[in-house]
Amino acid sequence: MEMKEYEGGQQVRWRERVCAGVGEVAHAVCVQSRRKKRNVEEKKRKEKGKMRKKGREKSKLDPHFCATSFLFTEYQYVGIFMVAFAVLIFLFLGSVEGFSTKPQACTYDSTKMCKPALATAAFSTISFLLGAITSVVSGFLGMKIATYANARTTLEARKGVGKAFIVAFRSGAVMGFLLAANGLLVLYITINLFKLYYGNDWEGLFEAITGYGLGGSSMALFGRVGGGIYTKAADVGADLVGKVERNIPEDDPRNPAVIADNVGDNVGDIAGMGSDLFGSSIGILVCLLTTLFATDFFEVKTVKEIEPALKKQLIISTILMTVGIAFVSWVGLPSSFTIFNFGVQKDVKNWQVYIWQLFLCVAVGLWAGLIIGFVTEYYTSNAYSPVQDVADSCRTGAATNVIFGLALGYKSCIIPIFAIAISIFVSFSFAAMYGIAVAALGMLSTIATGMSHRIRERTDALDAAGNTTAAIGKGFAIGSAALVSLALFGAFVSRAAISSVDVLTPKVFIGLLVGAMLPYWFSAMTMKSVGSAALKMVEEVRRQFNTIPGLMEGTTKPDYATCVKISTDASIKEMIPPGALVMLTPLIVGIFFGVETLSGVLAGFSSLVFSMCTKRILTAEPKYYFMAGASEHARTLGPKGSDAHKAAVIGDTVGDPLKDTSGPSLNILIKLMAVESLVFAPFFAAHGGLLFKIF
Repeated sequence: MEMKEYEGGQQVRWRERVCAGVGEVAHAVCVQSRRKKRNVEEKKRKEKGKMRKKGREKSKLDPHFCATSFLFTEYQYVGIFMVAFAVLIFLFLGSVEGFSTKPQACTYDSTKMCKPALATAAFSTISFLLGAITSVVSGFLGMKIATYANARTTLEARKGVGKAFIVAFRSGAVMGFLLAANGLLVLYITINLFKLYYGNDWEGLFEAITGYGLGGSSMALFGRVGGGIYTKAADVGADLVGKVERNIPEDDPRNPAVIADNVGDNVGDIAGMGSDLFGSSIGILVCLLTTLFATDFFEVKTVKEIEPALKKQLIISTILMTVGIAFVSWVGLPSSFTIFNFGVQKDVKNWQVYIWQLFLCVAVGLWAGLIIGFVTEYYTSNAYSPVQDVADSCRTGAATNVIFGLALGYKSCIIPIFAIAISIFVSFSFAAMYGIAVAALGMLSTIATGMSHRIRERTDALDAAGNTTAAIGKGFAIGSAALVSLALFGAFVSRAAISSVDVLTPKVFIGLLVGAMLPYWFSAMTMKSVGSAALKMVEEVRRQFNTIPGLMEGTTKPDYATCVKISTDASIKEMIPPGALVMLTPLIVGIFFGVETLSGVLAGFSSLVFSMCTKRILTAEPKYYFMAGASEHARTLGPKGSDAHKAAVIGDTVGDPLKDTSGPSLNILIKLMAVESLVFAPFFAAHGGLLFKIF
């Protein structure tokens, strides 16, 4: 891009971004304060709460304490990796020009001189560390917010489902605003500090800043894999023995794995997601208005109103964001500018002669995301036929449940694939690879957002709705990852000076085959890890039920600590091999086979990931359909504890490793491999392909 034409608009955009970031932090603090003031009843239980807290601290079994302890242990291991990989980045990139401190000719304009490669190596290393630390902090903050919100949501459920929904929704808003602002502010500060050295060397500046994305994605990968193994090992053990064999309710305190299960939800679904969520979000005003619609204008009063309310927020936020993006495009961007498109300068017209090309790129990604959200909701909500069909298949056992679930899971990817394909074609036509990148931004722009039986029903309804919205969020993340990976792939090809990627070339074709195999290899490793840990968990839970007198009667407490230890040890140990597979593959391929083979690996990997992330339908939704019993069809299938319900629980445990461990990790993988290849592209182009050079 020619920065002379664009620099004014760039400064305007960065001022808007820092204001948005500060605004998001301020809003998060305000909402958090407002949410705390609502807990009047907590004062009445103050003394009892203190006694319970002391007891939990003594036993070290408070879910908040366990989650914090696990994250600190996990961060010690990933901290070692972070330092080692940072050294590797510096050595590899510094050696491109023999650790020279002399200026070099720019890659995209040989008539200009850019900063030395050694400086790029140093600043890339720093940005990698900053991205990794930001990701870790984001995950930890997300976990803290979630654990504090859990008890408050339960307390509000005593008053009604509407009160509980407001607390849960605002808690999610706090997390979304805070984490998005966290990543935005750190990135803004980093770019401006780097610019003090780079000056007008925009090529060197943005080449160095790619390390920020690499650091964030690598930490997010370990958080997702480690947390996913933790939570699913505990969940499978708790469900199979507790619900199927012993016929006790969900989250029953008699179940030895219940604490580990609750801790896993925080470190897996919350901390792992938070590590990746910090990456991008815009539209503070839109998110504020959407939050008001959800909690003040349209108050939820019954269980049936929860999912429609969440669906309304998705529609409202998409419409408002479209208007907001049009306004920002008109005010903050120049009328036209040029970008570098594989050696050719391409003119992009923003609002001149009413073409609005860049706005359309963002808008097509935004509305493609809405389509993905609707399709995901259709396939995962209790209100529609797919979940009801899978639940109906439970009448004949778990086998037919799994078969139906897999079939509908594969089917659910058809429409999202077409939506992504159309958005890629339209955005590339208008603004080349830059258009695809902003389309991904548009797709993510709406993301930043002992009980009685009656209360149990209310929290179960929120849990079921949360599973559906979590699936929608994963659909957004996977779709945007596909767009981002394509944009990064284009940047890699351009930076590695590859004129074209010809699939008829043997070097590229073998890369395609290896890349298509990698998602299966990674998924096999993570699922086997969950299976091994779940095996130990099931055996331990069975042992306690069989050997501890009075456990089923509720007169004796189970040994929660042993189950927590099993999940902790398994997740820490088993997260390393999948992470090493992903981080080492681009390095090995690039060094030994060269940039052409690596481009084939990236293309093959990206093409297969999306369809592998959709096998979700056989998981929690049919189980919640039984638990809710809201329709005549659900009641005819049988109550909790029936054979059909047990089949649904088994289907849930089969699908859990897919939807909460392998699936969410794959959207991080697709970005991580692409950005890692981009960071090391100068080294691969200069010194890669050793085997082909020898033979």
